[in-house]
Amino acid sequence: MSMRLLVFAPTRRAPTETFVRANLQGLPFEIIAYFGDEQPLSDPGRLAYGLAILVSKALTRLGLLRLATLPGSLVAWCLIRRHQPDVLMTEFGFHAVRVMEAAAWSDTPLIVHFRGSDASAQNRLGLLKDRYRRLMVIVSGIIVKSQPMRRTLLALGAPNDHLIVSPSGADERLFHGADPGRSSPLLVAVGRFVAKKGPLQTIRAFAAMRQSLPEPVALSTKLVMLGDGPLLAEARQLVEALALGSAVILPGLADRQRVAELLRQARCFVQHSQVAPDGDREGSPVAVMEAQLSGLPVVATRHEGIPEVVEDGVSGFLVDEGDLQGMAAAMARLIVEPDLAARLGAAGKRRAAANFTARHHLEQIAALLRKVIQESR
Repeated sequence: MSMRLLVFAPTRRAPTETFVRANLQGLPFEIIAYFGDEQPLSDPGRLAYGLAILVSKALTRLGLLRLATLPGSLVAWCLIRRHQPDVLMTEFGFHAVRVMEAAAWSDTPLIVHFRGSDASAQNRLGLLKDRYRRLMVIVSGIIVKSQPMRRTLLALGAPNDHLIVSPSGADERLFHGADPGRSSPLLVAVGRFVAKKGPLQTIRAFAAMRQSLPEPVALSTKLVMLGDGPLLAEARQLVEALALGSAVILPGLADRQRVAELLRQARCFVQHSQVAPDGDREGSPVAVMEAQLSGLPVVATRHEGIPEVVEDGVSGFLVDEGDLQGMAAAMARLIVEPDLAARLGAAGKRRAAANFTARHHLEQIAALLRKVIQESR
């Protein structure tokens, strides 16, 4: 018998919500989804949900956090009565608190998928901590991206026996075929230009690395950073200020196919993840898993879930946040030692294929959903 899953999420349209869409397409359930930024006049249920979320956001800005839960929860309760789902899933903790009471009122099991900023940033975790404690009383299960995120939610009362760590994983159909031992000295970074991704630190480390290399090698080494975001303009200014000229290429956004093609041409993947000024942290960056599954070594930081994916000295090199010289030295080793890059890349590919694919992630989510459905009957 097909099981029915009712999903509530803030949006499906933003480029950063690729993995929300992947869940909806890949889970083996009958799925009905509602999004808080959609208010189609032709669909009264979706219109009501979108308007309720708008009201909830306004009440949150006014600091009326308990009251902000009611509009979304009331509409969600009506939608539960209409669709009769076996289980609910809400994407992001900050969106879950907008609808959580509907699960309690209807006695329908609720799974909440935390993804990063919702369990770290001050405007999410700091603001909603008390609301999260209420959420932990209601939920039947939680999905997080890393062990540090798991510890954060356990401290708020999350159910330990129904809390799984499941990185989003990489798509095996796209990410494969890198040959770092034979590639040109090309370094690749992929991600939004925001503080927690550390794009400015990556550029500074790259500049330091070039200074340490013999001039012919330095001149042939390139860095391509795919992505967009509020720090992109500052990154371009930094490239100019450091006289990096055509050595650093910032082409903006790219689709997954273009990302996969670029990774196949690279020597290694680089990312200087760090805690942002507002406390925002990574979960387990999917781009890191995509690079490893492609067969690339990774140079990154010991930040949140990254050490759970990248084994230091085995599938890449990890440095402390802020250690630009350490990052520069690690990148330089992979530039001048292509055999090392090949060896680390092969180890990363084996590890990613065994543990960090999108298929693994979907299987883990499906198993948790089936578990809570069975226990609720």
